[in-house]
Amino acid sequence: MIEFKNNDMKNQLLFDKIEAGCDEAGRGCLAGPVFAAAVILKPDVDYQGFIDSKQLSEKNRKEIKFLIEKSAEAWAVAKVNPKKIDEINILNASILAMHLAIDQLNIRPEHIAVDGNRFQIYQDIPHTCVIKGDSKLKNIAAASILAKTYRDEYMEKLHEEFPHYKWNQNKGYPTSAHRHGIKVYGVSDHHRKSFRLLPQQIEIDFKT
Repeated sequence: MIEFKNNDMKNQLLFDKIEAGCDEAGRGCLAGPVFAAAVILKPDVDYQGFIDSKQLSEKNRKEIKFLIEKSAEAWAVAKVNPKKIDEINILNASILAMHLAIDQLNIRPEHIAVDGNRFQIYQDIPHTCVIKGDSKLKNIAAASILAKTYRDEYMEKLHEEFPHYKWNQNKGYPTSAHRHGIKVYGVSDHHRKSFRLLPQQIEIDFKT
């Protein structure tokens, strides 16, 4: 793990390496897949506006998403569904989603920078975990933006089929409106049944 001495965001961690930044979105949700992205930025481009996706407005995230897709050296997005999350737990599912995203890159990275403090070795490529990496490294910030925007779009589409959970607003996170929908309408196939969906788990109808 690496610590930074200043707050200046850097394009990448090791400038003599082809580095992929990785991050996930949706780890704390009650429903929907966990998404992850891997991004390799061009080292000679000054990417403006790349900050932690949680600090950006939805409009700004979408604008930067298109910039990333147009200008990055390589990028990919992957997801792991709720059933798999229930099988292997959310931490392992988040790491699996990052591995799946790296699998799809059309350039093989020589180093992987990962947001957070946990990762599992991907093939023989060295990696570095960076606490709050989405606010320190632009390639991780870019991955954060892609993972977040793709997941939000996915949940908005699911909302059309399941409007009573208000996923167009909460994106699957444990808001009062979401939990009210669970209590009244029961659990869908898209819910993570290994999670504590309601304060009183026994009250949930698990019929789908």
